[in-house]
Amino acid sequence: MIKDLNVKVGPQFYRYSEGAIDIIPELLQEHAASCILIVHGGISWEKAKPFLTKVINLDKKIIYEQYKGECSYNECYRIAEIIKKNKIDFVIGVGGGKLSDLVLHASHLTNTQFGIIPTLASNCAPWAPLSVMYKDNGLAEGKTEHVKRQAAFLITDPALVIDSPVNYFIAGIADTLAKWYESDLILEQEEFSDEPFLQMARYAARMCKEKVLTESEKAIEDMKAGNISDEFVHISEIIFAIAGLVGGLGDKYARNTAAHSIHDAISAYLPEVHVYLHGEKVAYGILYQLALEKKWSTIDELIPFYESLHLPKSLTEMGVYPMAESTLSNIVKLIDNKKKVHLLPLKVNEETLTTALIDLENYLNK
Repeated sequence: MIKDLNVKVGPQFYRYSEGAIDIIPELLQEHAASCILIVHGGISWEKAKPFLTKVINLDKKIIYEQYKGECSYNECYRIAEIIKKNKIDFVIGVGGGKLSDLVLHASHLTNTQFGIIPTLASNCAPWAPLSVMYKDNGLAEGKTEHVKRQAAFLITDPALVIDSPVNYFIAGIADTLAKWYESDLILEQEEFSDEPFLQMARYAARMCKEKVLTESEKAIEDMKAGNISDEFVHISEIIFAIAGLVGGLGDKYARNTAAHSIHDAISAYLPEVHVYLHGEKVAYGILYQLALEKKWSTIDELIPFYESLHLPKSLTEMGVYPMAESTLSNIVKLIDNKKKVHLLPLKVNEETLTTALIDLENYLNK
C-alpha cells in the first residue's frame, strides 16, 4: 500500500471541441467571477480573440495583461501583484505552456481561481498541477513548483490550436512520448502491480506512446493542411490532457525522471540549446534515459520516428558536444540531485549518469 500518493486528476471542467470556448461565461457564473484578469501572449492572443467574443463582451470588469514570455519567479510575482492590486477573483490564461505555468503559480500565490485556454498543443502544462520555472533570460531555473490546486477549467477549440506553429506541435508529441519511457521501469515493478491509480497512470502512459507512434505523422500532415481530422484532435488532446493525466493519477511514480531531468540540466548549463523547444530537448532526453537503462534496441526502434519528425537525437547533433569536463560535471550533478530520477530501479549516481551521456553520443555518432 502506498501512503504518500497525491492524486490530482485534472481541471474541474474540460472541453475540446468546436465552439467550446463559448461555454466559459457559464463557468465564470458558476464560480461567481466578477473581476477577471486575462493573461495572454502576443501573436497567439490576436488569433484567440475571435474565439473569445462572448468572454470579452461580458458585463464584468476585465483587465488584460500581456506576459513577458517566461514563467520566471519575477514574472509570477508581477502578475500576482496585479491580481492583488485589482482584487481579481478569477484569472484566465490564454496561450502556451509557459503562460499556463505562469498563471497557475501566480494564482497559487494569491489563492485565486483560474482557467486555461491553450492556443497550441506543445506539452501538458495546461493540465498539470506544476510550473516549470525559468530565469528571466530563458535559461532553466532548475526548479519546479508543485501545487495542490488545479484549473477550474481547461477549454479550447481545435480550430484555434490547428492555427499554431507546427514545430510546437511536434515538440508536444515528443514531450508526450516521454510519459511512457519515463514511467515504464517504475510502474512495471511488482510492488505497484495492484495499485489502482498507478495502473491507471500506466494505461494512460501506454496510450500516449501508442497514439503518438501510430497517428502523429498523419496529424502533422493534417495540421499543415489545416484539416481538423480525427488524428489531429486525438494527438493534440493527448498532448495537453491525457499526458497530464499520467502524472495526475500516478504522482511522482509516473512523472518526470531521467528524460526531463537532463532537459533541465542542459537548459541550465548550455545556453546554446535554448533555441530548441522544451519537447525537442525532452526528445533527446528519452534517448538518454534509454541509454541509462541500456535499452539500445529500443533506441534503434525510435530513430526512424525521430528522423521523420526531425527531432534531435544527441548533444552532438545539437552542437554542444564534446563539452568541457566542468560543464559535464555540472549537468550530471543537477540530474543526480533530482529525487525522481532515483525512483528508477537502477543504479543511478554520477558515474552511471555520466556514462550514459557519453555512451549515447558514441552510439549515435559512430
